[in-house]
Amino acid sequence: MTGANPDAGGGGALAPLPLKPHQMIGHSTNLVGMSTAYLADRAFNERPEPVHISGVREMNGPLFEMLDLAGDLDEAGEAFAKYMMAMFGIDLEQREGPREAGRRRYRSSYLRLIKGWGYDSNSPEGAVLKGWVESRFGIFPTYHKAVLDKVYSEDWLVYVQEKMSSRFHNNSIYTQLDLLYEFCQWALARFAAVGQTHLTLYRGINGFDEHPISERIDRRQVVMRMNSLSSFTADREIADCFGDIVLTAEVPREKILFFNTLMTSHPLKGEGEYLVIGGDYRVVTAR
Repeated sequence: MTGANPDAGGGGALAPLPLKPHQMIGHSTNLVGMSTAYLADRAFNERPEPVHISGVREMNGPLFEMLDLAGDLDEAGEAFAKYMMAMFGIDLEQREGPREAGRRRYRSSYLRLIKGWGYDSNSPEGAVLKGWVESRFGIFPTYHKAVLDKVYSEDWLVYVQEKMSSRFHNNSIYTQLDLLYEFCQWALARFAAVGQTHLTLYRGINGFDEHPISERIDRRQVVMRMNSLSSFTADREIADCFGDIVLTAEVPREKILFFNTLMTSHPLKGEGEYLVIGGDYRVVTAR
C-alpha cells in the first residue's frame, strides 16, 4: 500500500496534497506539534512520523516506569488499568460511589466510551471519541448520524451537543483518552507490532457516505477520507460480515487509538477491533 506521491519531489517526506472541500469544514488546532493538513493527508499515512500528545508522557512518568517493568502485554494492560483506577476513580466500586440526594455519583470513563462505541459509533459516546480526535489531532468527523459537510448545520449542531455533553465530561475524559492513546502507542511499539510501521486492517461498508472518495487511482484503489475515528479489524472474514464492500488499508501505528488485545478485559474483545484515527487513506476495495 505504501507508495510515492506523484506530486512530490524526489526523496524525503511526501508533500501534503491541497485540501479538498470536505477537509475544510472549519478551522482546527491540535496538540501533537504537526500541521493538521499533514496529519490528515495520505502523505503522513504512507510515511508516518512518531506522534505524541503534548505533555502526556512527561506528566505521567510513574505510569511508563511501571509499563517498562511489564514482561508481556497482559502485565502492561493490568498496570495501565490499575493506574487509571487510581487516577480517575473508575473501578466499579468507586464509579458507582455513595448515593447523593438519592442518586449514585457517575464518573465517566474511557471504558464506558469504548463500550458505547461498540454498540453504536454514532452514539453520544461515539461523538465524544470523535471530539477527542478533533481536539487532539485537528481532524474533523465526516459523519455522525448524518454527513457532516458544513459547520452550523443542524447535523453539525447535534454532533457538537453530543460531544460536549456534561454526562461524559465530568472526569477529565479527554485526559483519560490521551493516556489511552499513549499507552496504545507504547504497547504497539513494545509488544504488539514490534518493528512494524503499518498494520494491514479491514473494514466492511455498505456505502461511501461516511468515507467520501477524493481520488480514484485504478479500478480497485481509491484515496478515501476516513471518518475521524473508524472501526477496523485485523480479520478480513469479520469485515465481510459488516458490509458488501471490504476496504483494505495499511494503517500506521500512530493512527491507532485502541486495539482488541490491548487489555485483558474490555468491551470490544470479540471482533478483533481496532479504533483508527482518520484522514486520507489509500485503500483497496473489494466486493
